[in-house]
Amino acid sequence: MADAPAALIRANSVLPARRESVRLQTADGFSLVGELALPADVDPVATIVMVHPLPTHGGMMDSHLLRKASWRLPALADIAVLRFNTRGTTSASGTSEGEFDGGQAEGLDLAAAVDFVAERALPVPWLVGWSFGTDVILKHPNVGSVVGAILISPPLRFSLESDLEAWAETGRPLVALIPELDDYLRPAEAAQRFTAIPAAQLLTGSGAKHLWVGEPSVQFVLNEIVRAVNPRYFEQHPVGLPDEWDGPMERWTDL
Repeated sequence: MADAPAALIRANSVLPARRESVRLQTADGFSLVGELALPADVDPVATIVMVHPLPTHGGMMDSHLLRKASWRLPALADIAVLRFNTRGTTSASGTSEGEFDGGQAEGLDLAAAVDFVAERALPVPWLVGWSFGTDVILKHPNVGSVVGAILISPPLRFSLESDLEAWAETGRPLVALIPELDDYLRPAEAAQRFTAIPAAQLLTGSGAKHLWVGEPSVQFVLNEIVRAVNPRYFEQHPVGLPDEWDGPMERWTDL
C-alpha cells in the first residue's frame, strides 16, 4: 500500500507531542495554569518559555502564536514549549491566581516558569515574549539561568531604558522580531530604542502587523525562534520549517 500523502500544515494543525497540564507556583504564593509540550519520541534539544500578550486586551497562553509554537515545534524541531497564564489571566485551561500588575509582579510568574524548567532539567532554556510578554522579560532580566530571549512585536510600553540597559548587562543574546507595519513600534523607531542593547539583533517581518496574522507571518516567527534556539536545525534544513507533515495530525477546533 502506498504511503499517505503529506498533509498541509494549517492554522489549526496539531502535530504529535507529549502534552501535560502543569501548575506553576510563584514565590508570593499563587498558582498559575500552564502547559508543557515535549517532542513525542525524543528528548528536546532546547526549551522555550513563552509569555503571552496583554491579558487586559485578550492575551493569554492560547494566543495564536503561542498555541502554534506548542502545536508544531516539538514535532518539527525537537523543542520543548512551556506556555502559561500570568496572574489573573484566563484561558480554556483555566485561570491563574492573582491579579494583573502591569508587568511588575508578573516577573514572579516568569521566575516560576524558569524554575519549573530547571526542576524538570529541560535543556537550553530561552524566553519568548509577545507584546506585553516582551515587557515582562525586559523588566526582569535576572529570573534564572536562561540562554537568551526572543521578543515578538515589542511595544516597549512598560519597559524603561534602564530595563533595556539592565538586560544588556547580562550579556545574553536578544532577538527582536519587529513587524514592518506594527501598530506600536516599527523598525525605524525600534532601531533607535534598542540602542540600549547594542548586541540586540533586530529582524523585520515584511508586511507583518502586531498580531502576525496569516501563515507567512506565523512561519517567519516560528522559523526565527528555531534559528535562535536550535541553530543546528537550519544546518540540516536550510529552507526552514516545512509546510507539510506526513505523520499523524489532529485538527483543533474551538467550536
